[in-house]
Amino acid sequence: MAVGLIGAPSSAAGHWPGMEKAPAFLRLAGLPESLREQGATLLDHGDLPQLRWRADPGSPRAQNVALVSDYLKEVARRVGAALADGELPILVGGECTVTIGAVAGLHRHYDDLGLMYLDGHVDLNTPASSSSGILDSMGMAHMFGQDGALEQLSKLGPRFPMLDPAKVVYFGYNERKMNDIEVDQLRRHGPPAYPVTVLEGSARPLAEQALNVLENRAEAFALHFDVDVIRFTDFPVANVPIHNEGLSFDQAIECVEVFAASPRCVGVVITEINPDHATEELGRRFAAGIARALRGCIANSVG
Repeated sequence: MAVGLIGAPSSAAGHWPGMEKAPAFLRLAGLPESLREQGATLLDHGDLPQLRWRADPGSPRAQNVALVSDYLKEVARRVGAALADGELPILVGGECTVTIGAVAGLHRHYDDLGLMYLDGHVDLNTPASSSSGILDSMGMAHMFGQDGALEQLSKLGPRFPMLDPAKVVYFGYNERKMNDIEVDQLRRHGPPAYPVTVLEGSARPLAEQALNVLENRAEAFALHFDVDVIRFTDFPVANVPIHNEGLSFDQAIECVEVFAASPRCVGVVITEINPDHATEELGRRFAAGIARALRGCIANSVG
């Protein structure tokens, strides 16, 4: 099985521009070469058209939703096509709504699909509950089919709701970045959840525990990796910084390594890198580190 690399350079659902540069940034940093060095038979499908954030006064509580919905349909098509060709898709965003498109594409091939959500946020807002209009903070609410979610996003895939909360594991989120609505929704949905406060000094063993939980609940799962789970002062690459809190870069990469090594990991999504916050050296470190972390799923794809 080959690895299919797909770029989704969009910041349209984000807070501001910048993330649309991430796939090109990681390519220049050597991500394709690093994946090949880890043994991947890599098919590089290039990038979708770049979609840059813009103000959308016509849709203040769901900024750029029409653009985002159309874009995610193409993400789903690309991911589904890679799977149909027997590839393991690795999708590089862009903002983290691209995971909605990836899950929609994966569902065309996997009925019993779960999600490992390695992210500094829980993303359980909706346009009905948040006045920001930033869809980037609403991805999981739409995949859960939460009240107030928009059909353009929540019904993007072949099933509704797109995900069963029992088949989702939250890992590394910052409880202090949650609003009251998200606290209530996380409690109501009840997925297995590992906040960053419990991970200090125990990230790897708890990652192994979280993986065991998910493997016992879903036949296949996607790995979502939002780099804002990394402490910004340790490794400043995230679009929305979380200062002085979070996993170290090495801890985050170690957790990715644990999750990606599972034979049930059928797709990887990397999101929320803003090259305007980073340096070329950080880009090279990230490309080499994430490639090493993915060697388990690369080996599974070869095997």
